[in-house]
Amino acid sequence: MTRLLIAAMLAALIGAPAQAQTATDAPADDAAAQAAPAADAAGEDDDDDDAPAAAASTVQHHDFGPSGIMARSNREDLAPMTLSSGKPVAEGEYSLQSGGFYRVKIVSDGTQELALSGGDFFRAVWINEVVINDIEIRPLGVHSIEFDDAGEAEISFIAIMPGRYTLSIPGSSGESQQAVFNIR
Repeated sequence: MTRLLIAAMLAALIGAPAQAQTATDAPADDAAAQAAPAADAAGEDDDDDDAPAAAASTVQHHDFGPSGIMARSNREDLAPMTLSSGKPVAEGEYSLQSGGFYRVKIVSDGTQELALSGGDFFRAVWINEVVINDIEIRPLGVHSIEFDDAGEAEISFIAIMPGRYTLSIPGSSGESQQAVFNIR
């Protein structure tokens, strides 16, 4: 059970099917690979109906290098978010790829006590760390982040679950008072 859970978590991080990551599927793949040459030798035609099945059984592997998915070279810095009285939170919508490693800076100018809340967004990503004043925090979960004064926070995360998510200022209803993340 633990191996299956770990395989599913890894599959979510790299975007591969979970069943392709389990060790029990390896013999079946070998048997299918050996059966294909035997069918060709027997004179059976290779028709287009077999092509999708063969493509579905292949697993795409990413070469993230020796440091893996969280290597600095794999990280993408997103446009910063701004918390300021009367100003938009984000310049536009963020488009993310599931399994991608991202970093976003949140800057508050201190004009008003403001927060960004978005439990759905924070459950759709795996947070690596939150950095505030050079203090690195590695949380198990986050629901919101609030600024009482001027300051800056930086969040690094891996996008996991595809969907449309928002981080918004609690109590506000304007579209400019939220940051929209589209994970595909």
